[in-house]
Amino acid sequence: MAAGQRDISVSEFFAKNRHLLGFDNPRKAMLTAIKEAVDNALDACEEGGILPHIYVRVLQINESRFKLTIRDNGPGIVRAQIENIFGKLLYGSKFHRLKMSRGQQGIGISAAGMYGLMTTGKPVVIISKIGKRKAAHEVVLKMDTSKNRPMVISDTEHPEDDTLFEDGHGTQVTIELEGKYQKGRQSIDEYLEQTAIANPHAKITYVTPTNETLEFPRAIEELPEEPKEIKPHPKGIELGTLIQMIERTEQRQLGGFLTKDFCRVGATKAREITKGAGMTGQTWIKTVGHAEAEKLYDSIQRTRIIAPNTDCLVPIGSKALLAGLLKEVKAEFFAASTRPPNVYRGNPFQIEVAIGYGGGLGRDDNAKVLRFANRVPLLYSQSSCCSFKAVAETSWKNYGLTQPRNSIPSGPLVVMVHMVSVWVPFTSESKEAIADYDEIRKEMKLALQECGRKLGTYLRRRKRMARESERRSVFERYIGEISRCCNSIVGADIDKLYKALMKQAKRRTDEADSKLDDEGRVLDDNGRLGNDEDVIIVDDLQDIPEQEDTLFGKSAKKKKRKTTKKKTTRKRGKK
Repeated sequence: MAAGQRDISVSEFFAKNRHLLGFDNPRKAMLTAIKEAVDNALDACEEGGILPHIYVRVLQINESRFKLTIRDNGPGIVRAQIENIFGKLLYGSKFHRLKMSRGQQGIGISAAGMYGLMTTGKPVVIISKIGKRKAAHEVVLKMDTSKNRPMVISDTEHPEDDTLFEDGHGTQVTIELEGKYQKGRQSIDEYLEQTAIANPHAKITYVTPTNETLEFPRAIEELPEEPKEIKPHPKGIELGTLIQMIERTEQRQLGGFLTKDFCRVGATKAREITKGAGMTGQTWIKTVGHAEAEKLYDSIQRTRIIAPNTDCLVPIGSKALLAGLLKEVKAEFFAASTRPPNVYRGNPFQIEVAIGYGGGLGRDDNAKVLRFANRVPLLYSQSSCCSFKAVAETSWKNYGLTQPRNSIPSGPLVVMVHMVSVWVPFTSESKEAIADYDEIRKEMKLALQECGRKLGTYLRRRKRMARESERRSVFERYIGEISRCCNSIVGADIDKLYKALMKQAKRRTDEADSKLDDEGRVLDDNGRLGNDEDVIIVDDLQDIPEQEDTLFGKSAKKKKRKTTKKKTTRKRGKK
């Protein structure tokens, strides 16, 4: 029995349990492969300071086999790193750092290549170009799942592939796999459309299996700020982690360990922590055993330490959120809210919410909930996600919408919930849903309520305007007859009386002519809302062509909008 025992490599484990990584079925597997490649491409471009242009092509070879090609204009990958990045699980630069990024575990793209190898036997083809004067390099490799290591099949320079990279640098990966292509919900099309919303600075070109080319243009020409890496926060570690850090630290004394290996711990706070543990800052690290570490941990929990730095987070921002929604969603009202940074388990996080209402959205359907984590769309496991639960728990009836009990609201509404963090607490390795922490759900509900209040104000004002418009139409219906009757009785001038009565009717119903400001209130050029950029109201929807069913209930094939800007409110003419 003992002779049959051996080590199990991580790649061998995931090869047999690929559903844990999101490769449950052919349709989902193809989406997961593209998602991992696109996420890596966006990360690479942003870290290189380059506005991303992502090219995605899905080529159908036969009924169940597809060739996926994803190309970016990033800085490229140096030759020495290519095989480990694409041919080895749990290899990457993002797992050990506390910094916001799309990837976290070092599993995704290599797992996609492993799935392709298992289902088709075909290796992964990577072409990388790191500079205009450097020739493109092609590496063909596959993974040895029994040992979790790459096996390079060919390694050659390909100057003829330089034309693939217009900017002189970039990476292209090609994976052949068993899959299934189907439009609609939880599809590649939906993923790319939502990616364009959450990444308005990116340009995406998508070639479908039917050879149709779809363009998702940039909405803004600015890169998001580069997030900064932070050190662990003392409140976010457990006892076992603290013991491991003590064993691995390069510091010799306890005071230096606390101030150098943690954030938000200065000399004064370090003395307070060590004193609470019955030690000093000069205590030698080598003398700290398990009992001393436990006292140190207890002292940390008792000590008040300020929250970690938040410059490691880069939210999308209200302006970019609205630009992304306006580009893809046919609605008449848009609002956004960004919450201040908060902390869960010592990890900083931030919540953003944006909504779109009315317009070309489906009025008889439930609201559409778009979930994002670090700018990445989450398409599966909706009911188990903290974002969805927060939307369902928010009382939308207070804002003029219908809502079944314990469910999301009904009507023409799109709700976008975005969480940014140095470590997003996903429910599984496939990164499909956010775990339900009280601190996270509370922040989501507060942001949803802020957007809901703006929507409620807008809807109430719009109803009053509609009532006043109806009153005016009643007046106009009888003013002509009243003028003629007065003329026949007292001889009054018909035209003069008609104009006077019309003037009174307009004055009594002047609210019908009101224009709404950023929060649905009567527009006041000198009001305090003049610089508020958190809401967009589209006045004229006549340029929306015949609608067809798409991701957002009903949308249009051609999305041309004429918008003029007055202060921070975007208009399209008069209703």
